[in-house]
Amino acid sequence: MRQRELPRPVLKWAGGKTQLLERILPLLPERIDTYFEPFVGGAAVFFALASRKRFRRAVLADRNAELVDVYRALQQDVDGVIRWLVKYGENHNEDAFYHVRANRPTRLVHRAARLIYLNKTGYNGLYRVNRAGEFNVPYGRYKRPRILDEPNLRAAAAALQGVELVVDDFSAVSRQARAGDAVYFDPPYLPLSRTSSFTAYDRHPFELEDHQRLAATFADLARRGVPTVLSNSATPATRALYAAWTLWEVQVGRSINSQTHLRGPVAELLVVNRPRIARPQGRQASPPR
Repeated sequence: MRQRELPRPVLKWAGGKTQLLERILPLLPERIDTYFEPFVGGAAVFFALASRKRFRRAVLADRNAELVDVYRALQQDVDGVIRWLVKYGENHNEDAFYHVRANRPTRLVHRAARLIYLNKTGYNGLYRVNRAGEFNVPYGRYKRPRILDEPNLRAAAAALQGVELVVDDFSAVSRQARAGDAVYFDPPYLPLSRTSSFTAYDRHPFELEDHQRLAATFADLARRGVPTVLSNSATPATRALYAAWTLWEVQVGRSINSQTHLRGPVAELLVVNRPRIARPQGRQASPPR
């Protein structure tokens, strides 16, 4: 009997967490009533938890309505998304890419398939929009882009059944969490330098004030007894915002960046909303595996 396909991210997304799953999953409770992911992105942590049946229900959210619509379309009509992707794959070339990019479909499944297609065939898997909210990533010169991964789309659609999908700010979503639940935050990262910021996931940039609000929400969840894990860049600003909590520095490879010299291994932080624990002097410990 063929083994059932386990769900994986259906989109390439900046800061995707597939590489860090072995570090993140042990930091979350083994049994979760409601799992909240207010910055859903590629949803790698959600799909991993779903495949292990570690939560009873889930709430996935993002301010990026186009992204949330991809998950809504898979949840409601995966067959329709697949049909559109077959059509895109049959006609794919550079001219077709720019024609699809300029198109503004109205139906949910068509919009979702368009974003998946552009994501799989655009330059370096970037998602970037201009101030008008229009996708503006150029054509990616892949020899054989995998536009349609039907088994994974169906596995993702199955994992999304019964999931609440929300377009909202992280603070509003997090207010629903109670003891027995768990939250994972993967926000747009604090920039490593003044020139390295990449926050164009939607038309609303995620500024320092938003990170300060997020740190306050993180602390509030701790007071309410909700286990919470957060990822962010290993910057002095991040360490200052989360100085009261347990932090681990991890190395992760990054391949999505508009500047090629900035791709490769970078340091990131995993933060757990438990009070800071004592460590031996010297090199910072890694989280449990």
